This record gives sequence, C-alpha cells and structure tokens, in this order.
Amino acid sequence: MGKAKPFSIAKKEVWQAYKRVRLNQGSAGVDGQTIEVFEKDLSNNLYKLWNRMSSGSYFPPPVLRVEIPKSDGRLRPLGIPTVSDRVAQMVVKQRLEPELEPHFHSDSYGYRPGKSAIDAVGVTRRRCWQYSWAIDLDIKGFFDNIDHGLLMLAVKKHTDSKWVQLYIQRWLTAPVQLPDGRLIERVRGTPQGGVISPLLANLFLHYAFDRFMQKEFPSVPFERYADDIICHCVSEDQAKFVLGAIRKRMAECKLELHPKKTRIVYCKDNRRRGNYSH
Repeated sequence: MGKAKPFSIAKKEVWQAYKRVRLNQGSAGVDGQTIEVFEKDLSNNLYKLWNRMSSGSYFPPPVLRVEIPKSDGRLRPLGIPTVSDRVAQMVVKQRLEPELEPHFHSDSYGYRPGKSAIDAVGVTRRRCWQYSWAIDLDIKGFFDNIDHGLLMLAVKKHTDSKWVQLYIQRWLTAPVQLPDGRLIERVRGTPQGGVISPLLANLFLHYAFDRFMQKEFPSVPFERYADDIICHCVSEDQAKFVLGAIRKRMAECKLELHPKKTRIVYCKDNRRRGNYSH
C-alpha cells in the first residue's frame, strides 16, 4: 500500500485548476513552456504537480518579470509564473476564495466572481450625484509593497489549512527573474500577474481599508476596485478629515498614499456650480 500523503488534495482539484488556467491562456514563465507544450505531456505534468503539492515538496520556480506600458506612458511590472505554477496557484485559489468571499465588502468590485469594473463605475456615478465631494485614492506601488507578515496574519485568520498557508508563504517569497536572467529576492509584495495575487490583495485591503472604513466612517460610502478607491463625502472639510485618517491607517499597514495621484475632487454639475482645483 502507498504511503498516505500529508496534505489532502484531490487529483480532480488539480484537473479543474488546469482547465481554468487554460481558459485564461497567458504567456510562458521562466521555463519558456507555453500551455501548448505543457499539454503535450499533460497527464504526467498534472500528476507530478499533484504529487508534489500533496506531499508538501512543491516549491514554486521564480516569477518572470515583464513590463507592459501603462496609459500614462510609464511601465507596469508584471510577474508571470510558469504554467504549472499557475495551476498550483489556482488549486489554492479554488480552496481559499469560497472561504473569503462571504466576508468581503459589497463595495469591493475587483477580481471577484459576479462583480465587474462596470458595476463599480455605475455605483460611483450614482453616488457622485448624491455627494458633492469625493476622495480619489491611489496607493503607491500597492502590489509591490504588501507586507508579508500582515498578509499571512489575515490568511491564517480565514483558513487553518496548513498546505494553503505553506504555499502562499512560498509564493510570496519566490524570487523574481529579470529578462537578463538575474534573480531578485522578494521581502514584500505579491506579483501582479500571479493567479493568487488578486485574491491576496483583496484580503489585505479588506482589513487595511474596507473594515477600517466600516468601523471608523460608516456614513462615508466607497467603491474599491483592487487598489483603486473612491470615497464620497458631504463637504470639503469631511473629505480632508477622512483623507487624513486613511493616510494614517495606510502607514499603520506599511503602505503609502501616492502624494501626487491621491486627491480630493469636487463633483461639479449644473446644480453644483462651485470651483475647485480637481
């Protein structure tokens, strides 16, 4: 008889994770392996992955750093995991997401089942008619600056699954490989481009922002799409006060608001004819 695996992961979970990764397509990671190449030896590749994950011996390879142009002309760094690592991350995401979803705030719209950017924009527009002032928040380098210790505290609060905790910890510290082959160690952040990263980012901001706002400013509505956040206020004074409190909260969570991109905005229309810099 074969020795029982320390972690209970069904082969079916790995198969379903692979199907979801295949739908999303995506480019090759550090090993240069595309989905097409991975599929040439599919059952063997998935079996090896399942075997390693269920025995605790799965170690993620480095994440390939690529840079894509942003709308403002600057570059956004993305971290591309290998195909098999994307499948592994999807296995964990499938386990963790159902645990987290019921706890998330109804006005968090990014990377969540059944919610979209269109929903967020619709709610924002409606609230801008109701409230004359808005705070447009931008967290400086959010994905690159998430504190691993604080994030793992949040993960452990929602799952006691040892293998889910173990692999998330390993993904957070997996090195980044630059296009010239150099490796960079990671002590904070989670790579944009990873399968599990958006879920972890939402979990972090659930505690750093959503819960904080519910507790401290229950009368200030907001919409959050990942790290893009709009808060609605009744006056400029309220907006300044709330912004000050959020800035302090972000510092407690080892994050910083972008000094140039974070701003207070006056929602001007034919009823509201005042002037303001934004």
